Amino acid sequence: MNKLGVHAFVWEHGWSKEQATRAINKTAEAGFDFIEAPSLDPSSIDPAVTTKLLEEAGIGIAFSMGLDFDSDISSCDPEKEARGKAVLLDAISVCRDCGGKSIAGILYSAFGKYHVQPTIEGIKRSADILREVAEVAAASDISLCLEVVNRYETNILNTAAQGVEMCKLVGAPNVKVHLDVYHMNIEESDIPSAIIDAAPHIGYFHTGDSHRGYLGAGSIDLQGVFRALVRAKYQGPITFESFSSRVVGQPLEGILGIWRNLWDDGFDLATHALMYTKAQLKAAHEVERQAERSKLF
Repeated sequence: MNKLGVHAFVWEHGWSKEQATRAINKTAEAGFDFIEAPSLDPSSIDPAVTTKLLEEAGIGIAFSMGLDFDSDISSCDPEKEARGKAVLLDAISVCRDCGGKSIAGILYSAFGKYHVQPTIEGIKRSADILREVAEVAAASDISLCLEVVNRYETNILNTAAQGVEMCKLVGAPNVKVHLDVYHMNIEESDIPSAIIDAAPHIGYFHTGDSHRGYLGAGSIDLQGVFRALVRAKYQGPITFESFSSRVVGQPLEGILGIWRNLWDDGFDLATHALMYTKAQLKAAHEVERQAERSKLF
């Protein structure tokens, strides 16, 4: 059974005590199993406060982040590599102290638009550092899930196949692929096939729609996505992610190009996403049962 979560940016743009309280309580009220907390700056998260709020609300937590260009572990710059490794290790400490089990996102390069091709040496350095960081994460039973994003947010992992290749290059059992349907809609030729092909390596999954608004209100074939997840027997977490200028501030507003207000009521958006996801998963499971039900004897 998949655990279902929602990104904190549906509620708040930061993680102060007041913001975390509202975001966690709204997530629980909406009926999700966990909240995904942004940890672009792990030092901004107070584990003691967060853990207490989670326990009171009765939900879990996952973390997501992206390195910046000054902490790019694919840069082949020793100082930037050291900073990136330190940020990743800090994120692991915060995740562990909050009771989390996964850190997803752009953990392998900078989160932003590159203007040059990646180098073979840069990719290898990223994998080497991730291997070292993964060993620390494994001691706390934490998975590192490498998010496959579009070409405007990294120059390394743009397709599910590349994500799988990177996981194999790292070679650590707790390093998984993080797929996001918004990005897959831009980069993949066949989203369902990409999901099924990557299935053994998927550790985290983001749902959303083409405009990052209400699920089902964009142009992505979400029915095909959920059917592929079920056919692939994916049992991991599924998180709904949506961004609107109503909530998201800088620097993400600029990096992601969030210029429109796609929704006014985060609670309505989130509860709709949860209902939609459950219905699609139920329907996809029923599709898989049809073969058995269609037997003559």
